[in-house]
Amino acid sequence: MNHELKAIKETHFNFPGQTSFYKGKVRDVYTINNKYLVMVVSDRISAFDVVLPEPIPYKGQVLNQIAAKFLSATADIVPNWVVSVPDPSVTIGRICEPFKVEMVIRGYLAGHAWREYSAGRRQVCGVSLPEGLKENDKLPEPIITPTTKASVGHDEDISKEQILAKGIVSAEDYEQLEKYTRALFQRGTEIAGKQGLILVDTKYEFGKADGTIYLIDEIHTPDSSRYFYSDGYSERQEKNEPQKQLSKEFVRKWLIENGFQGKDGQVVPLMTEEIVQSISERYIELFEQITGENFVKPGDENVLDRVEKAINNELTAL
Repeated sequence: MNHELKAIKETHFNFPGQTSFYKGKVRDVYTINNKYLVMVVSDRISAFDVVLPEPIPYKGQVLNQIAAKFLSATADIVPNWVVSVPDPSVTIGRICEPFKVEMVIRGYLAGHAWREYSAGRRQVCGVSLPEGLKENDKLPEPIITPTTKASVGHDEDISKEQILAKGIVSAEDYEQLEKYTRALFQRGTEIAGKQGLILVDTKYEFGKADGTIYLIDEIHTPDSSRYFYSDGYSERQEKNEPQKQLSKEFVRKWLIENGFQGKDGQVVPLMTEEIVQSISERYIELFEQITGENFVKPGDENVLDRVEKAINNELTAL
């Protein structure tokens, strides 16, 4: 089976009322009448800030459906941008003016926070951490470590104090963002717990429309969050063993083992049909583990035709 027909590498649609188009690393975003955003979650995959040459069938569907499920499961905490999900790979939502910070929240000392800590720093984004912690330890309480949203290059750590001093977000709004972030993380932790998972850290993005704060983008997906398996977590910590992770870390690992870390002069290793297939299967496994639901592959029709038709039908109804 030619996976090109099954995978969305890129889209070039033209919808009635289309006012702009933006191509992100993995998403194609269409603006309709300056009122709605049509977000097509493609099957492109990025690692080390590089989009890899081959799309991964069903990856976009996995991310879109996990996000849709969690946005719906948290709508009582904070309103979100979603208007409808007309296709497994598409979300249509209201346009919001995004806040220029990403709200990162961490319940465990992993990833970037651990790298900072192991380099001897006891503060991350202005938040103090106790002595004597080791990698993947549970933190005394979840900490919020915001980053600035870079339009180009890498996001940078920033403290609450700097955000307020620079006027990036007003004090009143920032307080609300922190409240929402803690409540969302608490809910995400509870849902993950029922699936035998630990929500380690994640990030939320918010925007404003008509004076209301909305949760935007995706939440609790393996691209924006890190999960550990609860089973055996304590034993692994005691023995100083690496934790069993549920994230796209396996893609990074495969790249590193094949000599690629996104550095100048390095070439992306050949992505064979087998590799593409195995990454696709891992994403489906992530979906089933995180949601507790069976993954349903759509029918055999051409995926681009299906997506375009679903969006057109939905826009007519809006």
